[in-house]
Amino acid sequence: MKSLLIFLTLFISFLTHAQSIDQIKANNKTYIWGEGTGSTLKTADNEALAFLIGQISTQIESSFELLKSELTKNNNSEITEKVNSVIKTYSDATLKNTERIVVSNEPDAKVFRFIKRAELDKIFEQRKNKILELAEYGEKAEQEYKIADALRYYYWGLTLLKSHPEGNTIQFIDQNGKQQLLAIWLPSCIDNIFSDVSCYVTNIEEEDNYKTILLSINYKSNPVANFDYSYWDGSDWSNLFSAKDGKGFVDLYGVAKDMKELKLKAEYIFEGEARINREIEDVLSKIEPIPFRKSYYTIPVEITEKKTVEDKTGAILTEVSKSECYNKNIQQVFGAITNKNYELVRNNFTADGYDVFTKLIKYGNAKILSVPELKFIKFGESVICRSVPMSFNFKSNSKQFIENVVFYFNEDCKITTLSFALSKNALIDIISKDVWNEKDRLVLVSFLEHYKTAYALKRLDYIESIFADDALIITGYYLKVKSNGDNLFQNNRIIRYNRQSKQQYIKNLSYSFGSKEYINIKFEESEIRKAGKGGDIYGVQIRQNYYSSNYGDVGYLFLMVDLNDPDTPIIHVRTWQPEKDSTGTVFGLSDFN
Repeated sequence: MKSLLIFLTLFISFLTHAQSIDQIKANNKTYIWGEGTGSTLKTADNEALAFLIGQISTQIESSFELLKSELTKNNNSEITEKVNSVIKTYSDATLKNTERIVVSNEPDAKVFRFIKRAELDKIFEQRKNKILELAEYGEKAEQEYKIADALRYYYWGLTLLKSHPEGNTIQFIDQNGKQQLLAIWLPSCIDNIFSDVSCYVTNIEEEDNYKTILLSINYKSNPVANFDYSYWDGSDWSNLFSAKDGKGFVDLYGVAKDMKELKLKAEYIFEGEARINREIEDVLSKIEPIPFRKSYYTIPVEITEKKTVEDKTGAILTEVSKSECYNKNIQQVFGAITNKNYELVRNNFTADGYDVFTKLIKYGNAKILSVPELKFIKFGESVICRSVPMSFNFKSNSKQFIENVVFYFNEDCKITTLSFALSKNALIDIISKDVWNEKDRLVLVSFLEHYKTAYALKRLDYIESIFADDALIITGYYLKVKSNGDNLFQNNRIIRYNRQSKQQYIKNLSYSFGSKEYINIKFEESEIRKAGKGGDIYGVQIRQNYYSSNYGDVGYLFLMVDLNDPDTPIIHVRTWQPEKDSTGTVFGLSDFN
């Protein structure tokens, strides 16, 4: 009797589904559908999705004017194949959230997928918003001379534009209030950047088998905050190099040492960094790369004397008058780094300082690019030497990058610690806030630099020390929800927030550090506010790009930091969210007062 009841229940269920499926198939004006079969549910579901995507492609193929304009004329099969490929880039996000009916289970699985035609507009609206967001980020980055970021955002926006059925009509209001057709404006922005970038040689250092050429890289006569490039080494293009604060370099070996001209190629596609966003990564793999002829530069290999741009960071920083012992110490350290004989300078450091030093030197095979005119700055009871440019590279990463390194000394002239410097623009943004006293500004700079460095060097002990035992740690992540008539969440996604204890956070971080060869954190934009009570309590909002050997993401970081004791900063709140909320805001001080 029990078996009969189960059979009847399944049979009635099948009839109910069959009836609804027949209704959906008959209502072509409302629905688009696909079905698939297989020995497993996954196989059947993938087949149903592929069928559904093919139906969507057929319905909207004629709309992809921007994409079709670059394909072979009158080749319908090529157009159909490309449009179908592009539509698949929507599948990882929204299309997998389409309604699913399991008609029969394994081993003779059958799955039916369907979507309302009206829902397609929402799918494409999501990508349109992403395109507009990238254009906005690109424009902001360009104004701040973050040329690598500007090119990356503009190019990614242009590539996504080609994947949108209305790509040839989408418009954008620029920062001057002018309405721009993105299909014209984005490539124009990229070309204009290439035209306004200039490079010249500032120094040449030659050894027996190689030559290092130091470069000044500028945008509209101002040092670039960042700029990525490769160079011709005589037989092939090099790995990527990442310039910072106007400084770049080239290493030439063998016969290439004698080249009279350098050939540089600006990077603008950034395929490696696209892993911070699976949607962008997928579209880049489906759309043919767009060539920009102006991205190539030819530079004479001869030292060019140029007027030095004024360093505005020195305006409020008090230099140490008697710096002989600090200078002697750091020159010895430079020699040890060059000769890779670090043990010789162990006594130049405190015990903790030497530990940080060896970690930093081992981080990406560090190399000093040049020794600038050193400035020693008073910082409480300590002394700081800022911004020594060093290059770093990793076996698992095809990119070399520059970081300016900061050295901290105690009253005995011993180095107590090191950190990666903030970018010059970020530094100026903080120290120019003269409503805060000089001590607070320097403490903030120091804290952010040590925070960034601790993650790069995987200094779990330091990170654990700066979080309060009862710190509030919140992490946001996307959660997919099943769509239905009552669901008000756009694109079937919500952000769920998890609260972690300090112990949980440090434990998870330990696992994460163990799986990564390197970690590099970029702060793209920040806003810092001082709390109205509690003394030196600050709220720091940062748009953070996180890159590592096996993972990448972009999101918004908020830190509520207690700097009342400048020697022991304490984080009371740390939040991370993948995007701003519906009102365009992120967590801030007002959420935790």
